[in-house]
Amino acid sequence: MAEPEFSARGVRIARWPRSLTRAGEVRIEDGRLALLTSYGSEIDSAPVSAVRAGRPWFAKADETVATVNGTRYRLTLHSDGGHGGEAEASGRFLAALRKAARRS
Repeated sequence: MAEPEFSARGVRIARWPRSLTRAGEVRIEDGRLALLTSYGSEIDSAPVSAVRAGRPWFAKADETVATVNGTRYRLTLHSDGGHGGEAEASGRFLAALRKAARRS
């Protein structure tokens, strides 16, 4: 099994106005984006070419909004390290999503 192109744990996944998990996982693997609960069950998934994601002007540095199968999710990605890495984590997610979409 190949290494995922992007994987982040401890992600807060919310579908307005409700939080689905505070310790979920976002994974990009084999051309698909998967949103997983802390127990590993799938919340939603779609081919990366069908996913829209970005950082709206009103979002915090660590937040990203992704539309998966027509449903909008707010993803709060926390960095593994200390302070200031949150924007870097969400930026790495957006870059990995764009790269995977170009490949597929």
